[in-house]
Amino acid sequence: MITKATFDDIATLEKLINSAYRGETSKQGWATEAHLLEGKRITLDQLEEILKDKNNTILKYTENNQIIGSVLLTNKGDKLYLGMLAISPELQNKGIGKKILHEAEVHALSLGLSKIVMTVITIREKLIEWYNRHGYVDTRTREPFLLNDADTIITDQHLEFAVLEKIL
Repeated sequence: MITKATFDDIATLEKLINSAYRGETSKQGWATEAHLLEGKRITLDQLEEILKDKNNTILKYTENNQIIGSVLLTNKGDKLYLGMLAISPELQNKGIGKKILHEAEVHALSLGLSKIVMTVITIREKLIEWYNRHGYVDTRTREPFLLNDADTIITDQHLEFAVLEKIL
């Protein structure tokens, strides 16, 4: 079941998102950033600030009363920004991400938005290919990768973002 997250979900979301992106547990899945970055992907305070902003929605995917997937959606006025898609590492590659992407599209259309954009680290080629298979195209626009306070880069590769978009 996919529904909107609430403030009551913050602690669970923080654990899910961090486990999906960073640290040893993230290596159980294919979408990890652990080979590129160390530190927390998100903090409790950051999640609270995200949920306080009326332009943001976090969708949560719940199964057996457990949150096993989530995504951040931000209304940017003329488009929807999709970020922080997270699936429990041990459950990746089971179609959950595809279901969440579909619900993001439903959400965009409900807001009258016909375009979804996102940023993905350019060297995460498998992830970009996955988004390509779901209709997202590389705009060839690049944005700098800016560290947040909790990030430590552990690769010598240049990190920057590719901007991907899907027209609905």
